Amino acid sequence: MAWTQADVDTIKAAIARGVTRVRLNGEEVQYRTLEEMKSTLRMMEDEVSGRATGAFRVSYPRASRGL
Repeated sequence: MAWTQADVDTIKAAIARGVTRVRLNGEEVQYRTLEEMKSTLRMMEDEVSGRATGAFRVSYPRASRGL
């Protein structure tokens, strides 16, 4: 799912108010705990900022003479 900055702001506001039910992208979401909300917030912030985990890294081997 593609998160937006507005979604991040909505979760932050809900955490600040102590509310565990929020409406995101037209859907109402009920979180069980504050920790679950914080975990989701970190994931959303990473995706919005481009730091999404799961990205792969390409590396190229180097070779030189005379091991």
